[in-house]
Amino acid sequence: MPQGQGDSARIVTEMAGKARRAQRELAAMTSAARASALCEAARALRQARDAVLDANRQDVADARSQGLSDALLDRLAIDETRLEAIASAVEQVAALPDPLGTVIDASERPNGLRLSRVRVPIGTIGIIYESRPNVTADAAALCVRSGNAALLRGGSEAARTNRAILAAFQGGLAAGGVPAEAVQLIPTQDRAAVSAMLAAAGLIDMIIPRGGRGLVERVQADARVPVLAHLDGVCHTFVHADADPEMARAIAVNAKLRRPGICGAMETLLIDSGFARAADLVGALIDGGCELRGDGRAQALDPRIGRAHEGDWDTEYLDAVLSVAIVDGIEPALAHIAAHSSGHTDAIVTADEAAAERFLAEVDSAIVMHNASSQFADGGEFGLGAEIGIATGRLHARGPVALEGLTTYKWLVRGNGQARP
Repeated sequence: MPQGQGDSARIVTEMAGKARRAQRELAAMTSAARASALCEAARALRQARDAVLDANRQDVADARSQGLSDALLDRLAIDETRLEAIASAVEQVAALPDPLGTVIDASERPNGLRLSRVRVPIGTIGIIYESRPNVTADAAALCVRSGNAALLRGGSEAARTNRAILAAFQGGLAAGGVPAEAVQLIPTQDRAAVSAMLAAAGLIDMIIPRGGRGLVERVQADARVPVLAHLDGVCHTFVHADADPEMARAIAVNAKLRRPGICGAMETLLIDSGFARAADLVGALIDGGCELRGDGRAQALDPRIGRAHEGDWDTEYLDAVLSVAIVDGIEPALAHIAAHSSGHTDAIVTADEAAAERFLAEVDSAIVMHNASSQFADGGEFGLGAEIGIATGRLHARGPVALEGLTTYKWLVRGNGQARP
């Protein structure tokens, strides 16, 4: 084994061992104590404003010199407003109801045994992420509130910012009585550290990757630890023939251009051939600075629309680029989404309630919307506080993963002397 891999494996093993010990202590704390510690962490983040913003300026400058796109730079950048939003999100998580100890269901057997299922922490959770330094605080807050230890490995482009955020966060937790090892940041950007985390079965209980397709596919292919993940956010908006034109325009522009670099951004616009204001709709997107790539009928709406190639329908652009297709009603729209959606978020805009209900029932995505922008695909907007990611699979958790998604359950059996015959 090369020295670098050995060093990374040793670091991950030592940190995960400390995390497991801290997690047992954290899970035994009262809900009020964990919430109070998170409020201290939010306070510490605000007090560390200058250090965090200075670190972020250096990260952004380096990323810009390396040619990162504007969309990725937007994901990386933190200003005073965004830092306040990060601290506020931590406080929102602290204020959420504690899932631990919640009784999922209870029953009594004919022999008098009383059974119940109660929520408990998963254990030690490894989070591997890229670009967005707010994940450092979001993931840490959600793990602490749900009684889990967090082992974080952020991307190299945000290394300084992540360290500054975590230093403040850990200081706040310590002031609140939470062991520092409950939230740790892998200190090396060596890719071997990712491999070591993926191989740490028995030390790390679940891996959550947050990043591009390359990262997520590698994690899913190589992990010996259970993985909670999504691949692309290839999100669709279908403008039905009965959509209100002004509503359709507002939703489409927001879904694509509010923040093109987030996973809930619309990547494909489907327009019903019966929608009378299609040219106005695509014109608004182009005038807003969006590059459109369309099929033949979409191109006929506006000469500024380029030709879409087959791969465009499966592309998460994460930029001000959008695929557009004209469809003849809801049936081909559903077929297109079934063929090309990544199962993240898909939306319909229509005044036809029957069409809306059919869309909501038949689209098999983690989040399905009616008359709303796909940019609402966010744990905070769902009232869950910060989110640790959006899961597009079908097991354990789906959609925005927040506190409940970071718990499992155990059975409690209470008897009065029963012995099995």
